[in-house]
Amino acid sequence: MNQNQKKRKITIYDTTLRDGAQGEGIHFSTQDKLSYIKRIEDMGNLYVEAGWPGANPRDDEFFQQCRNLQSPLTSIVAFGSTCKVMESPEKSEILLKLLASGAKTIAIFGKTWDLHVRDVLRTTLEENLRIIRESVSFLLQQGRDVFFDAEHFFDGFKENPDYALKCISAALDGGAKTIVLCDTNGGSLPGEISLGVRAVKKDFSPQELGIHVHNDRGLAVANSLIAVEAGVTQIQGTWNGFGERCGNANLSTLIPLLQLKGDYDVVSDAALLKITAFSRYVAELTNAPFDEKQPFVGRSAFAHKAGMHVDAILKNQRTFEHMNPAEVGNERRILISDQAGKANILERLRRFEPEMRKDDPRVEIAMNEIKELEHNGYQFEAAEGSLDLLLLRTLGKLSTPMFEVLDYHVWSDPLRGELDSVAVVKVKVGEETVQIASEGNGPVNALDTALRQALAKFFPILGKSELVNYKVRVLDGSHGTEAIVRVIIDTRLENEVWGTIGVSKNILRASAQALLDAINWTIWSGR
Repeated sequence: MNQNQKKRKITIYDTTLRDGAQGEGIHFSTQDKLSYIKRIEDMGNLYVEAGWPGANPRDDEFFQQCRNLQSPLTSIVAFGSTCKVMESPEKSEILLKLLASGAKTIAIFGKTWDLHVRDVLRTTLEENLRIIRESVSFLLQQGRDVFFDAEHFFDGFKENPDYALKCISAALDGGAKTIVLCDTNGGSLPGEISLGVRAVKKDFSPQELGIHVHNDRGLAVANSLIAVEAGVTQIQGTWNGFGERCGNANLSTLIPLLQLKGDYDVVSDAALLKITAFSRYVAELTNAPFDEKQPFVGRSAFAHKAGMHVDAILKNQRTFEHMNPAEVGNERRILISDQAGKANILERLRRFEPEMRKDDPRVEIAMNEIKELEHNGYQFEAAEGSLDLLLLRTLGKLSTPMFEVLDYHVWSDPLRGELDSVAVVKVKVGEETVQIASEGNGPVNALDTALRQALAKFFPILGKSELVNYKVRVLDGSHGTEAIVRVIIDTRLENEVWGTIGVSKNILRASAQALLDAINWTIWSGR
């Protein structure tokens, strides 16, 4: 690109709070939505489709409360449909509730596939054009900016291109500011998307042309990119690709792709640095699992495991990284496993001793111990807390333990009710010994609670951490209940999450190993 050439601006339309909420297992309370609106300011100037006024009490409550929000960078959009068949817009409950929401920008969808007009609306093609045109015009006359979502446009364009384009014309005749072409079924191919966009660009000149793509063929991001290349100026999608069925176009991927790879102007550099953190925030808000293999923002996006790869990337990052992870607020991770070479181990050890050299004998000592432990069932890729404790011991930095567990006992009785287990632990910190008993919902919870209570007065930081995931895997099912099990526990301290591991034939012993590592690493992290 010529340095004097201005980058083409791409507008973001975020439909996470509406389309994303249609995804299985995704839910936003009114407070969640209000918190989201405040946090989305980090991403800069964009549209946020926040819900359908009149569809449910929660959306009505949100639009009522958001009137008091100060969001200078966020345009809150109310979403709905055209008026009904044979209905006047002035008498449409749908449109009147959209106006009552107070939203300055309103997005309405209308049918552009003649199949839907005949089989869903069960009306004439001309009547459908009327309700599109008059619904847009009515909202515009009330002083609102109107976006028209051309629902099922690409399916309609394939089967009856003349009529699909007439629907676009009707919306523009009504005064729509923005036309959004929707692949609502998510079944179109990139070539079909390009053809449809170019046809609209050829025949019409909307102020802004958008693309809204679902991911039913796994092509939502690719189809959005091809639409931008064909001339659209607005991308619609959801963070982390949340949405109905297979989801929507993933903004967490699309934004950095367009800005860093396509050389478009999408968000500020400052916003791009926060994109990883924001993607994780959205997952936390919905209590949905975060896909760590997402491009750009996942923990695995810049994770390197093979020894030869690590050796190469430490010499020149371009060898196995397509970009600097810091540009999107992510970081490189060097994974440690039985496939690791000295370069992997050395890079990890340098977190504690930056000047360490590859020929330091402790590098090989650590490597051999890790490979032996992984042979016995450990897996440090998912247990970086336990890995770092092992390396600290290798370096002699944990020669004096922060505390000792002198004894512990756990009882479990299903007849006790919800708190069906009791743990008694005896710990020693310095010269002081503490013994404490605690109830819990299951033996692991009881043991975790007892350990934290016994150590809390010595290490207050434990009160800020919490166990957020507990996973058990049987390593060899052929031995039945005598099989070796691997327990991995994930712990959160503020914004950091790490795993710790335990391996044993006794599931409680394996759990205790992982719990103790979690506590030890929490204490070390807070020093």
